[in-house]
Amino acid sequence: MIIPRKETRILVQGITGKQGTFWTERMQEYGATVVGGVNPKKAGTEHCGVPVYGSAVDAASDGFDASLLFIPPLGVKAAALDAIEAGAKMILCLTEHVPVQDVMYFMAAAKEAGTRVLGPNTAGGVTVGETFMGFMPAFNQRIFKQGTVGVLSRSGSLGTLMCQNIVSAGYGQTAFVGIGGDPVIGTTTRDALQALDEFPGTEAVVMVGEIGGVMEEEAAEYAQAMSKPVFAFIAGGSAPKGKKMGHAGAIVMGDKGTWDSKAKALRAAGVNVLATPVHIGDALRERMG
Repeated sequence: MIIPRKETRILVQGITGKQGTFWTERMQEYGATVVGGVNPKKAGTEHCGVPVYGSAVDAASDGFDASLLFIPPLGVKAAALDAIEAGAKMILCLTEHVPVQDVMYFMAAAKEAGTRVLGPNTAGGVTVGETFMGFMPAFNQRIFKQGTVGVLSRSGSLGTLMCQNIVSAGYGQTAFVGIGGDPVIGTTTRDALQALDEFPGTEAVVMVGEIGGVMEEEAAEYAQAMSKPVFAFIAGGSAPKGKKMGHAGAIVMGDKGTWDSKAKALRAAGVNVLATPVHIGDALRERMG
């Protein structure tokens, strides 16, 4: 599971906090199926109209599919392991600044258990008109509108900007997948590209990447075999080598992870590499009418 659907049963770990409360309410208003929350200190109570459990394992008896983490960095490892033990099909980790050794530990556990992880440091996911998880403004019709374009992004803010430009150009989206901007993440650009390619109703995919790592180059191999048009914007073209820009994963070391290497690989695969996000409207009109 990478793209949640309306029937996806969501558990919110950290539901009683300020951000957990606010975004749970927005998710419920949008139509998300939130079935419970977790706070060990408030187990047995109710919050946002759903039961609060002492752990994800406790919540497993009533059933859930995906766990959304509104958890501080040093608590993420324990919360993720709790969700994995409970049988979560997917964990969406919004938190940034999670210690890398903690991420690697629970990623290994998730892989062994067959649990999909999005993030850490993701803004979430949106299935337009159905559900959303995280803090992407799915309810804002200037940013998200039902259509035929799938969007994936390492950055929440750039992903939001790209979605706004898509709507402004007269198009809409099927789904948005935020993979996260940390050096170690559970879902790659290629994973998300394939999920959107296979998602019903998607006729084109827009990729928002950035310098650092080789995920965009690896995604290019999949894009080359796609029949649907793929568009990409890669942030950080003017970043100096060896300097981290924005996300923890956005750092160029030597000749790897550069803007040039990503753009070259994507263009060779037939991907339309955009100079700026605002160019997406013209690019979509040219390919899709």
